[in-house]
Order: sequence, then C-alpha cells, then structure tokens
Amino acid sequence: MRRASFWLTTLLTLATSGVVLAKTEADAIYAQRLAILTAGGPMENLYQPREPVHGAVMAALPMAEPGRQSIRAEALSAARSYAAASGAQALIIWHDGKLQEETYFGSSNADTPLTSKSLSKPMTAMVVGRAIEMGKIKSLDQSVSDFITEWKGTPKEAMLIRHLLDMRTGFLEQGFNADPNHPWNRAYLSVDHGTYIVNDYPLTDAPGTRYGYSNATSELVALVIERATGRRYAEFVGTELLVPTGAPGGEVWVNRPGGLAHSGCCMMLPARTWLHMAKLLLDDGMVGGKRLLPRGYVQEMATATAQNRHYGLGLWVAGPYVERRGFGAPGAPGPKVLHSEPYLDKDLFLFDGNSNQTVFVSRRTGLIALRMGPTPPKTMDWDNAYLPNTLLRGLVTPVTLVAQER
Repeated sequence: MRRASFWLTTLLTLATSGVVLAKTEADAIYAQRLAILTAGGPMENLYQPREPVHGAVMAALPMAEPGRQSIRAEALSAARSYAAASGAQALIIWHDGKLQEETYFGSSNADTPLTSKSLSKPMTAMVVGRAIEMGKIKSLDQSVSDFITEWKGTPKEAMLIRHLLDMRTGFLEQGFNADPNHPWNRAYLSVDHGTYIVNDYPLTDAPGTRYGYSNATSELVALVIERATGRRYAEFVGTELLVPTGAPGGEVWVNRPGGLAHSGCCMMLPARTWLHMAKLLLDDGMVGGKRLLPRGYVQEMATATAQNRHYGLGLWVAGPYVERRGFGAPGAPGPKVLHSEPYLDKDLFLFDGNSNQTVFVSRRTGLIALRMGPTPPKTMDWDNAYLPNTLLRGLVTPVTLVAQER
C-alpha cells in the first residue's frame, strides 16, 4: 500500500505542470486509485491531492463543570463506554449550551483531522443554503441546468437544486463494482470526475420521481457552487461556513491539482468542526446574531420526501420506526443499520456517514451527540438508537418528548 501511495503521489506531482493531465498520466492515476479502493486501503491514501479548507482558530467552548452536567453521570459513562467499544476516535456531547463530554481515544485529540466520509453530504445542504441566503442561487427549486448549462434541452434539465440534496436526481443508485469502466468508479476516481458525471453518468429515472442514494449526486454540488459564486468550493466552505461558526478547518480531496473538490465525501476535519455544523442547525441557521442559512431552511433540511420518509436534505430523519434501515432506496438490498428501538425524539435528525460517523441532533432538547472513527469491530452490531436515547433518558431535567412513530 505504501508503494501504491508513493507512486500515486509521484504521478500527481508530475501532473501539476499543466492544467490538463495527459491521458497516460490520468489513466495511471485512475488505476492506482482503483487499486487502493478495491484493496480496502486507508482513505487517507486515496484522498490525494487535497486542498486546504480554512477555518477558525480552535477556541475554547463553554464546558459544564464536573458534577454539574445537565446529563446524569451514568448516562455519560454509558455513552463513553459505547463509543470506546466501537473503536471511536472522538465522542462529543453538547447540551444546555455547553460541552458535557469531549473524549478522544487512542492517539486522537481535538486537533486530529478525521475522515468525515458522508458527513460531507449534510454540509452540501448547508453550503447550498448559504448560497441561497447570499442570493447566488434563487431557491431549492431552481433548475440545476441554470448552472450546468450542458443539460439544457435534455431530460436532466428537469433536475432541481433540491434533488442534489434529497437524492432524487434520478441518477444511477450507488453500489460497488470492481470493473474499471463502471460509472460508479469513473464518477468517484476520475481525475476529471465532474465532467464525467455531467456528460456520462447514467440517468435511470426522471428527476424527482425516485430516491436513489449516490455519491455522484452530491459531487455535483461543488460544481454548482463554483459556477454560481465564481469561487473555489473549499474557499466558499471555509469563508462562508467554517469561519463564521468558529469551526476549525482542514482539507478536502480534489480530483487533480486545481481541479474539482469531492463535495459528497472526503473532507479531513477535526471532530469539533462537525459539532459547530450541528450547532448551526440547532440554532436555526443563526450564529452570533447573523443569519447564515435562510429562515426556515433547517426545517426544510429535516423534512423527508415521499420517496424516502427517512431522508431530507442531506439529513437522516427519524420518520416511521424501522428496526434496520440502509442508505439505499427503501426496500433495496444492502447493509442495514440497527435501530434497536424508536428514537425518543420523533423530530431527531442526524448526519450519518460510512463506518458509523454519526452526529445526532435533537432540537427539542438542545442535544448533540457525535461519534467519529473507524468502522466498529465485527463483533459489535452498531445501534443508531443507543447514544441519543441513552443521553435523552439521562437528562437531569427531563423534557416532554414524543417518540418516533412506529
């Protein structure tokens, strides 16, 4: 794996001499990326090259005094033990406007950049919301073809901005295939993945008619933002979201030096960045008296569609209780995440990424619970209901809640 990573880095260094990569260089880089992906190598090896995403200087956050937390000690201890058993790198619990728990495991600490995976998808919804508030995008119901003009006069012209966020583009649903020519791989690993998605990624259903989770859908947000604002995606995220919220920065994978960012995944950011993103939603898109997201936008994000009652705009929502649910279309085959019981807060929503990167948000109680790290061991059946319900039951001052519908 080190040899593959070294060779990939060497190729990328050679490629920086020109904006357009020679076909031989592009093919070699693609082959190396596919080899890393299919071998299950560390994502840090795959996410090359990266572009800085500038954020705020790490600052102290208000912390509950020991013994005076607003969540009972036994609930915090149970959450800590559960995170540790899962192999987590970070556990953060926020309630009553204060940190109730912030624990890092192993060699990780508050400054450690962590692989966020699909936590980036709710960020794309916040980025779009910020662009709408700034007047760069008219609304969620604006046609994507206003920015990807190559689609004018084609069936893709019916695709709306909201479809990029609620997974109803009609694009081929995500899956895995080792075939180098498969669209899933080309759309993810190409040195010009944006162009591939625009020109070649298959449209299997009319936009707006079917939920189909795909990375390609979220990857287009970077292209739309860059065309709508005239700014680099990484710079826009840093300047318009991270700095104003006090969130520390990091890096994002770009397909080639100076190329398009992978907006659907692939950011390396400290855990606290995601706490700040969750706090922005908890505070209805406001920070320090300034509105970053349009009024009512957070509720839009937390509202599911008829095609998937568990998915809003980048957010997973409680919806009707299902013991196991996956990322794909309802009823589709594939891995399913355990929910051992209904969420105690029917309005709870979460950021949810591969390997159980999870950020749970209960607006009714002001609770945020974050777990980040590698995939839990095979001996553990990760339970999405455990952390939020344990903490909600542990509130020192109980809040009247309506549980998730069965």
